[in-house]
Amino acid sequence: MRAVVAREMDGRRVSGWVWRQRLAVRGALEDAGFGTEARNQNQPRGSHQRSGLLGDQPFPGLLPKNLSREELVDTLRAAVVDRKGPLVTLNKPQGLPVTGKPGELTLLSVLPELSQSLGLGERELQVVRASGKESSGLVLLSSCPQTTSRLQKFFIHARRAQRPTATYCAVTNGIPATSEGKIQTALKLEHIDGVNLSVPVKTPSRKDILEGVKKTLSHFRVLATGSGCALVQLQPLTVFSSQLQVHMVLQLCPVLGDHTYSARVGTVLGQRFLLPSESTKRKTQVLDEALLRRLHLTPSQAAQLPLHLHLHRLLLPGTRARDTPIELLAPLPPYFSRTLQCLGLYLQ
Repeated sequence: MRAVVAREMDGRRVSGWVWRQRLAVRGALEDAGFGTEARNQNQPRGSHQRSGLLGDQPFPGLLPKNLSREELVDTLRAAVVDRKGPLVTLNKPQGLPVTGKPGELTLLSVLPELSQSLGLGERELQVVRASGKESSGLVLLSSCPQTTSRLQKFFIHARRAQRPTATYCAVTNGIPATSEGKIQTALKLEHIDGVNLSVPVKTPSRKDILEGVKKTLSHFRVLATGSGCALVQLQPLTVFSSQLQVHMVLQLCPVLGDHTYSARVGTVLGQRFLLPSESTKRKTQVLDEALLRRLHLTPSQAAQLPLHLHLHRLLLPGTRARDTPIELLAPLPPYFSRTLQCLGLYLQ
């Protein structure tokens, strides 16, 4: 059941590390799980296409707009990275919602067609674990209700024991003050500007907890830095809407492409500080001129920058209680790899 990722994160093999300082970065990436050799070549379309530093487009590998149901099913079928027994693992494109309103094109809405396309017959796939709409990465599906129930119980028990099962990678605009640590805060959903947004609660009362405020916890580890940005490994130990994005904002390092929460970080004379969540309106993430040059983007292109948050690794239980956990891995999207190249966070 072990899914795979190529040595270079977008599916290509690393040719070598030329600069001495990159050796430490390489070691950190491999420790984080980015160095596994590829065994399964059934990766998303475009993952093997070699693009130069600039490429033909600023964000290669994004999900095309206005897809038909048939085209989305074909895209998801091509995004399968592993199949074993009743389990199917996808590398979900950024921007595809898992659920939505009736009539909307979502992952859930096309599962019957995807099940047929994969030859499962009457055994329709169910979602076990998935990255959110704005993030990319692993989606775990199951065609067996008993397996689905067993895995969901495993994830619940792991959260209660504070054992991380999901590992994300993110590029942040800014570098955390410490190389690793925990981020703990209580969060609540608040209706702001017509949408529900996650807002920190400093000292939640028992009444707050009963009314939906949740204590959240994430681990973070900085893998590489460059050009005022960082490649960060994130492991959530709780589940809450936009938890990782808000946690990185609290570190004054919003995720690159976060056009929802990054406005909560203000800057005066080069010093960053938090703005009040309730009174800060959402707006397109603002990048300084030096970073735009490194990314080879115009301000209008930066306004379309996708969220650089990717569910890279999942741990599943072995067949027996004492078995080593099974590791599922998904390559980074091409636009994510392009950003790493532009920022010098790893070598081609």
